[in-house]
Amino acid sequence: MPETLLPQVPSELPLFPLNTVLFPGAGLPLKVFEARYMDLVSRCLREQTGFGICLIAEGPEVGGPARPETVGVLAQIADCDMSQPGILQIRVVGEQRFRVAHVAHDANGLARAVVEWLPEAAGQPVPPEFADIVPLLRAVVADAGPENIPEPHHFDDACWVGHRYAQILPIPAKAKQKLLELDDPLLRLSIVREFLIQRGLLTPAG
Repeated sequence: MPETLLPQVPSELPLFPLNTVLFPGAGLPLKVFEARYMDLVSRCLREQTGFGICLIAEGPEVGGPARPETVGVLAQIADCDMSQPGILQIRVVGEQRFRVAHVAHDANGLARAVVEWLPEAAGQPVPPEFADIVPLLRAVVADAGPENIPEPHHFDDACWVGHRYAQILPIPAKAKQKLLELDDPLLRLSIVREFLIQRGLLTPAG
């Protein structure tokens, strides 16, 4: 099974813990106003590097340090705007998954993690038994627009389809995190398909 190449970035990664799960290939708008994250974004723009986004396992999104979940996603800044003084509006795109091995906080409260990069199964086609979930995804992606689901789109790739559904399904963040953590793209598709059937969004053939 082919795997994607791991990103050429240091194994130490600054983290931006959120109450949201970012998936590979997903776009995410962020409003940045805390000094530690303003400095982080400025440094990433200057050095053309990314930062890690993790779901918060425990603690606040604003203010004190939060404990992140152990699996997150590398975020690259796609757009940046400061239409209001002191507030940065940015849009990031998710890239590679990683596993947090160790977290420490610097003097201004920014979390820095030692991470291990997680390979993805790339180029694995959507098996025939899951082909019936693709038309609905095509419609949702067209409606969502490229700012939320950036091109290129890979409706024939099992990993990409699974991540897109995990991104858009109306499920709790903890459930999204479990889908993010799965290494088997076909298991992710199986869970997604069962959810769609249970919610009446998909009628199984036969």
